[in-house]
Amino acid sequence: MQDRERWSTRTAFIFAAIGSAAGLGNAWRFPYMAAQNGGGAFLIPYFIALITAGIPLIITEFAIGHKFQAGAPIAFSRIKKGWESLGWLTITASFVIITYYSVIMAWVTDYLWYSLKAAWANAPKDFFFGKVLQISSGPGELGGFSIPVIIGLILAWGAIYWCIRNGVRSVGKVVKWTVPLPVIMLGILVIRALTLPGAIDGVNFYLNPDFSKLLEPKVWASAYGQVFFTLSLATGVMIAYASYLPKKSDITNNAFITVFANCGISFLAGFAVFGTMGYMAFTKGALVSEVAGNGGIGLAFWTYPEAISLLPFGSVIFSLVFFIMLFTLGIDSAFSLIESIVAGLVDKWGWNKKKVVRLTCLVGFIISLIYATKGGLYWLDIVDKYINNFGMVAIGLFEVIAIGWLYKSSKLRSYFNPISEIKLGRWYDVMIAVITPIVLGGILIWNIVQEIIDAINGKFYGGYPLWAIIVGGWLMLAVVIIISVILGKIKSQNNLGRKAN
Repeated sequence: MQDRERWSTRTAFIFAAIGSAAGLGNAWRFPYMAAQNGGGAFLIPYFIALITAGIPLIITEFAIGHKFQAGAPIAFSRIKKGWESLGWLTITASFVIITYYSVIMAWVTDYLWYSLKAAWANAPKDFFFGKVLQISSGPGELGGFSIPVIIGLILAWGAIYWCIRNGVRSVGKVVKWTVPLPVIMLGILVIRALTLPGAIDGVNFYLNPDFSKLLEPKVWASAYGQVFFTLSLATGVMIAYASYLPKKSDITNNAFITVFANCGISFLAGFAVFGTMGYMAFTKGALVSEVAGNGGIGLAFWTYPEAISLLPFGSVIFSLVFFIMLFTLGIDSAFSLIESIVAGLVDKWGWNKKKVVRLTCLVGFIISLIYATKGGLYWLDIVDKYINNFGMVAIGLFEVIAIGWLYKSSKLRSYFNPISEIKLGRWYDVMIAVITPIVLGGILIWNIVQEIIDAINGKFYGGYPLWAIIVGGWLMLAVVIIISVILGKIKSQNNLGRKAN
């Protein structure tokens, strides 16, 4: 068996981990989560969620990858015999995510081109749905391909492959640029936003504390959900990345750096977004709440572009800055998902890594074509909702059960403490074995109960027909589970699944 790849430097690993964690959601999800859930007060449950779930989980995944020197499938097989399928569950879920995440990257790529002439200036929302997506009437009408999206998708997958083509060596070189660059771009947008008239109203909308919101359970669920999803947890990425670390690498310090850098990017994005929304409200004589929308793709592809088009000067420049920021934020998360998949396959079967990268990207591109159809947005919306709200939460829950109850978190702690600068006490064991399982279990139960209530009332997610929810939601999850179980039962050629010490 070939020697395992290694990061060239500690900085390369940290940048790669930050790049994976800080993605598109940092720019368009966190600011709106804060604004809608208590503003500045939202930071209280957010940081509590970081301490009780985010930090313990990312330390756990770093430690698992480093100790067992393998991607998620083999690592979990060493933790407990028969648990390899849990590792494959992270891999198959990552594959599902990259097939539609790449399409969002395609939209961003298209908008880099459109930014040169601010092509959306007159009607940003109509431009996105009509010109770019050429959207159909519903999920039952795929309607052929949108040519702009196809072109963007080819370019996006080309960029993903180029970044990951030589494994961690090429990743290490890429992240030296793609991690600091979006922070610089974000800084430019923040400075521009805060110098605009009305910016202070937008910032107040973003951070004005409403402590009464802290009494609402959904606010706490939102905080935990934001922390969980934004750190790329339960995707196998952090396990795979940590498996390429040298033997004496620090675990806890690297984890803290990754978490707080990711949080800083999210927090900073809020000033860029809502400072600009404040200006947009000022020019229209409206309230910030009336122009801000609800975040998500709406922010990126019509609300923020419209605000940029209203700038007194430099709209083309700031459009380019915004979409370069989104592209560099997104590309790191995209290729990290591919690395997670490739690590699992290569570890188990010993295949040539470069060939596996090419094959994974090719298959991923082919499957992503469904989201490049004129009905693709509907399927992207459904799959994203169910893979995240149910699949990823369940994977995270099983992860902490595997470590906290089966392997014992104290045993893992005794491994990473001696090689780490920051030593963790028994609070880590309590978090992994008790608090985090309760939180994730509660979120999963809450989501299931809400799904049942909505189904009884005939209110299906997004107003989609039942058959689309079954196919894109529950059937997709069933296929992910079945494939994971099958892959976990196939015997390895490399005897890598030996029991953990």
